[in-house]
Amino acid sequence: MNIQFKKGALELCVLALLNKQDRYGYELVQKISDQIDISEGTMYPLLRRLKKDEYLTTYLQESTEGPPRKYYQLTDKGRDYLHILSDEWKLFSDGVNQIIKEGVYLE
Repeated sequence: MNIQFKKGALELCVLALLNKQDRYGYELVQKISDQIDISEGTMYPLLRRLKKDEYLTTYLQESTEGPPRKYYQLTDKGRDYLHILSDEWKLFSDGVNQIIKEGVYLE
């Protein structure tokens, strides 16, 4: 998949997943990787930036499988940003889909 497509969509995917429940970094990588090929090297800088921008907070939780895990939690500011990105994504993807429909699927 085109790397530019992924960059634009990854932030929205992370926020959407965290809107449902808190998750740790590797869990986010696994969940998103089910649909989009990404690496941990892509995920952690994004999580740091989202935290710096106050869209996320973190907390540690004990794990039965090793050291405590850092969980990411969406803030109210992050939830507002998610709604803005979701609306923008819908407009963008609808426009792109319409152009593709007109240009590729001509009969």
